[in-house]
Amino acid sequence: MTRTVNCRKYKEELPGLERPPYPGAKGEDIYNNVSKKAWDDWQKHQTMLINERRLNMMNAEDRKFLQTEMDKFFSGEEYAQAEGYVPPSE
Repeated sequence: MTRTVNCRKYKEELPGLERPPYPGAKGEDIYNNVSKKAWDDWQKHQTMLINERRLNMMNAEDRKFLQTEMDKFFSGEEYAQAEGYVPPSE
């Protein structure tokens, strides 16, 4: 049976992650409060931010920026968007 969580992002009961995505308290918090759907959506958004803003994951400030934006993304606050991104038309 699939494990479900009350998703912080989507405010509903959804399937959860299989395991914490990070070690420590942060990973446990995400594991217990963020759905797989929200995590997958964040991964896509994070990739756009890294590419569009040319972030360097070796740079501590860029990693801190992503961490802050991830927290905003999951909590429903306004978060950074990829500049000039236009979603594909269907």
